[in-house]
Amino acid sequence: MEHQLLCCEGETIRRAYNDPNLINDRVLQTMLRSEENCLPSLTYFKCVQKDIAPSMRKIVATWMLEVCEEQKCEEEVFPMAMNYLDRYLSVELTKKTHLQLLGATCMFLASKMKETIPLTAEKLCIYTDNSIRPEELLKMELLVLNKLKWDLASVTPHDFIEHFLNKLPIPKDSKQIIRKHAQTFVALCATDVKFISNPPSMIAAGSLAAAVHGLHLGDSDSFLSYQSLTDFLSQIIKCDPDCLRACQEQIESLLETSLRQVQHNSISSETKTVEDELDVSCTPTDVRDVNL
Repeated sequence: MEHQLLCCEGETIRRAYNDPNLINDRVLQTMLRSEENCLPSLTYFKCVQKDIAPSMRKIVATWMLEVCEEQKCEEEVFPMAMNYLDRYLSVELTKKTHLQLLGATCMFLASKMKETIPLTAEKLCIYTDNSIRPEELLKMELLVLNKLKWDLASVTPHDFIEHFLNKLPIPKDSKQIIRKHAQTFVALCATDVKFISNPPSMIAAGSLAAAVHGLHLGDSDSFLSYQSLTDFLSQIIKCDPDCLRACQEQIESLLETSLRQVQHNSISSETKTVEDELDVSCTPTDVRDVNL
């Protein structure tokens, strides 16, 4: 009788489970203290960059998000890659023709930090329609590492979501759907330059509140009501409740704008390089799953 050996390792990527021991107040307070250390300059478009405009950042960010989604990257890869991109642009004058190369490099580094199987240089070059070569990406990788002083352990909004969810007295099923929507909001915020002025904890709290509000999970008397939840989250991150509400409203407004752009741009589906799309704006596909 013959026996066949089955190898299933190629079918699914093995990922580590979340460590519950890391979801505690001590870790959260450490993150809140350190989040300011990895923020980009708020004025780099005016003070550093001469050839790159905010609209170009929007285009490359949207492309980066689509690549991460297509490759089924971990949720934190894209926000971390955008953190690297903004921090690099804060200190290094960059030509607009090198912006997609920079975006690919930042995804390359972020996937090495967070993925079990990182994105390869060859695969990322294919996503640029072969407008860059693997050797160029590897050379750019060393330059980015040098400019970031090899400090890649950035705190991103994604890191706070699980801590906030852990403090909410709600069923596990509700947490799962809130987590998914909040992660979508975090990714959406990373594509818009105006959110780099907000610390990661505020973006995470605003995204969580926007998710709960959009899912209609809280009535006026419940813990998840608009007033109660924003007050609770603002106490955790030690910010003014009005500032958090303003951030949440900005996030909800960004979603509405993005949904309109999706409808407007749904006619065109051709593959183009970032340089070909300097006056075109796209929106992450999974935003359409969010109800507001």
